[in-house]
Order: sequence, then structure tokens, then C-alpha cells
Amino acid sequence: MSVAVAFAGMKRVGGVVFKAGCPDCRANFELGARELRLAIGATSKTTFYSFTCPGCGVAVRKPAGERIVELLTGGGVRTLRLHPTV
Repeated sequence: MSVAVAFAGMKRVGGVVFKAGCPDCRANFELGARELRLAIGATSKTTFYSFTCPGCGVAVRKPAGERIVELLTGGGVRTLRLHPTV
């Protein structure tokens, strides 16, 4: 079967979904790219992603290593580049 035959009739692919968890209420859930934000700082300590927990409403901030940054940017998450203060 060719790729063209396998995907014949497909209109569009659904959005990327990321699994996340809340450290406060311990809920596990899935978030779309629009529900996440990524901040890339000068160091690993200032690079993080954040979201609002759909279960309890708390603002969650988690560190983002290289692999997480790659996955989030590739999935269309909004990115903010932080500049170090002088």
C-alpha cells in the first residue's frame, strides 16, 4: 500500500496533545499547544514551560530541558525568549 492510498481522503490531522500533571491536585490530563507556554532563558534554570491546571486552576511551572524544548517547539507551543539583564 502506498502512502497516497493510506492517507486518501484524510482532510487534516488533529493537533498535537501533550500529557501533563499538576503537582498540587495530582491530576493527570492532556493539553493542546495553545494551553502551554514555553520560556527559554539563558540557562537551564531559567528555561521552563507553564500552564494552568484544568482541574484546580493553579498556575504550574516546570523546568524544560533540551528534549522538552524540542518537543514543545515542534508541537507548536508559543515560545518566549528571555534576555538576561545586564
